[in-house]
Amino acid sequence: MATVLTAQDALPRPDSLRALDRLTFFLAAMQAGFGPFVAIYLADQGWAPESIGFVLSAGGLAGLLAQVPTGELLDVVQSKRMLVAVGSVAVALGALILALWPYFPTVLAASIIQGSTGGVLGLGVAAISLGLVGHKAAAERFGRNQRFSSIGSLSAAGLMGVIGYFLPTRDIFFAAAILSLPVLVALVAIHANDIHFGRSCGAPDHHSTRPSRIRRKSLFRDRRVLVFASCLFLFQLANASILPLAGETLAHAEGRRSSLVLSALIIAPQIIVALLAPWAGRTANTWGRRPLLLLGLGMVPIRALFFGTVTDPALLVGVQALDGITGATLGVLTALVAADITNGTGRFNLLQGVIGTLSGIGATLSTSLSGFAVQKFGHTAGFLGVAAVALAAVVILLVLMPETKPADAAQHSPRSPRKRTRS
Repeated sequence: MATVLTAQDALPRPDSLRALDRLTFFLAAMQAGFGPFVAIYLADQGWAPESIGFVLSAGGLAGLLAQVPTGELLDVVQSKRMLVAVGSVAVALGALILALWPYFPTVLAASIIQGSTGGVLGLGVAAISLGLVGHKAAAERFGRNQRFSSIGSLSAAGLMGVIGYFLPTRDIFFAAAILSLPVLVALVAIHANDIHFGRSCGAPDHHSTRPSRIRRKSLFRDRRVLVFASCLFLFQLANASILPLAGETLAHAEGRRSSLVLSALIIAPQIIVALLAPWAGRTANTWGRRPLLLLGLGMVPIRALFFGTVTDPALLVGVQALDGITGATLGVLTALVAADITNGTGRFNLLQGVIGTLSGIGATLSTSLSGFAVQKFGHTAGFLGVAAVALAAVVILLVLMPETKPADAAQHSPRSPRKRTRS
């Protein structure tokens, strides 16, 4: 009798997977045009620091508010590619507005557009990835995504730095808008039929176009959700302030060299992420999720303690490279553990949105609280406080978080044919 692949077992076409590589690369490159480049550009336009801070904060707040609705939307809308395409076009529009009309109302609108739609991109790529390869192959796929994302960010940061040096700063945003074109081309190259709707939202019925979902209340009664989200909140509450605090310290200690040292502190971890992310994906299926999470979270208090006591720039760059281990492990495992917890619930994207919101709140509070601690007690005390918060995340994970790896995860390789059923 004929051999039949079920929807759950069917392998995606190789060109869809290669297009996903390109998608993650160009999305990261496109988004690299924002962040610090916006502040530099607006300062060059004569903006006051408080106005720059206001529009950037407005964009960040819009991003926080959009995370959960975006997750809900991704769980119910079948065309994930369309949502990512709309988000990409919106980000490109925001970049063009910044370049052409650098006035307060238009820049505020652009920042809100970019912030509120930027969440669609990260969550959407994770949903497309899960829909393409399924839960069993998700670990290696998320690792591959993280590698291409890091390479895209590094490449674009270098390119835009060169553009900003030789050309007007606003041309950085024209470059960001242009990068939306290869994003759209990559989306079109992913075959829609390869993205299974059920598994893209972690639904139990992989064949249904309207898969069943558990109630939201049931999801949030799962202890693993509360523990994992709490750990990521504390992680961001600690981690987000380390580089800003280090920048302040370097400005006093290194003077004009501080910008070069700070650039090295940013670039070094990204290189480590690009190298280690695929390893993290593979190892999550052998070691399990919990040891890698402990490894990633454990790097944060170590870095904080070193930054509070070491002033030699070369040593600081070496210590900051440990952030690459954190980025590689958490960059892969955040989506992977969410997929584990929500497997069979139909709420994968909603949980990602909730985790993204809590992480964003932690990052937002981080710089304010650490800045207050530094002002009251000094830089060393500020770093010690960061280390204590990060250590609390490690302890909570160690004591309360169970392993989420399925029993058969290590047996599956996405490069080999999956189990076939006969009819």
